[in-house]
Amino acid sequence: MTRLLIATTNSAKLAEYRLLLADLDGGVLSLADVGISEAPAEDGATFADNAFIKARFYFDRAQIPTLADDGGLEVDALGGEPGVRSHRWLGDAPAADHDRALATEVIRRMDGVPAAKRTARMRAAAALVWRNAGGIHEQIVEAALEGIIADAVFPIVQPGFPYRAVFILPDDGRYLAELDENEAAALSQRHAAVEKLRVTLRQIARQD
Repeated sequence: MTRLLIATTNSAKLAEYRLLLADLDGGVLSLADVGISEAPAEDGATFADNAFIKARFYFDRAQIPTLADDGGLEVDALGGEPGVRSHRWLGDAPAADHDRALATEVIRRMDGVPAAKRTARMRAAAALVWRNAGGIHEQIVEAALEGIIADAVFPIVQPGFPYRAVFILPDDGRYLAELDENEAAALSQRHAAVEKLRVTLRQIARQD
C-alpha cells in the first residue's frame, strides 16, 4: 500500500486531514515523518498556484504521492480580501497573537457593513502530485464553504484556523469555531476538496 504525504506545516490542518483520510489504505505521513523542514515561497497569484507550488516542491523531495492545499477567507464586502494572502494579510512578520490579530482585523474592516452584505466564503484549492508507471501526474480541485461574517470575534480563536472565529454558518447561526473537530472537518472546504479527489486517492493507495 502506498502512503500519502500531507504537505502542510499547519498542525491543525494536518489533524483535520488525518480525520478526513482515516479510511485511506496506507495512511498518511506528515512533513516531520519524512524529515522535511524546508518550505517553498508561496508567491502564486491564486490558491491553485500556491497549492501546486507546495505539492510539487514536497513531491520532488519526498518522491511519494503528495497532497498540498492553499486557501483562506474571501469577504465580498472587502473585494475578496484577505483572499490568497489570508495567512500573510497583516504582513510577513507575524504579530504576537497572529491568529487573533487576523480575526480581529476582519471585524474591524467590516464595521458598519450591513448584514445583507456580510457574505463570505472559506475557499481551498488542493493539489495532488504522484508517480506511477505512466510517469508523474497532477490533479487540482477547488471547493468553498459559504457563510457570513459575524459582528464580533468568537471568544476562542483556534490556532491555525483564525477565520473560523469570525465565520458564521448561515443554516444554524453558529460560528464555525463552535463546532467540534469532527463537525468542522465534515463541513469544511477541505472535506469537499478531498471528496473530489477520493477516487484518485484510493487508486494511489492501492499502488505497490
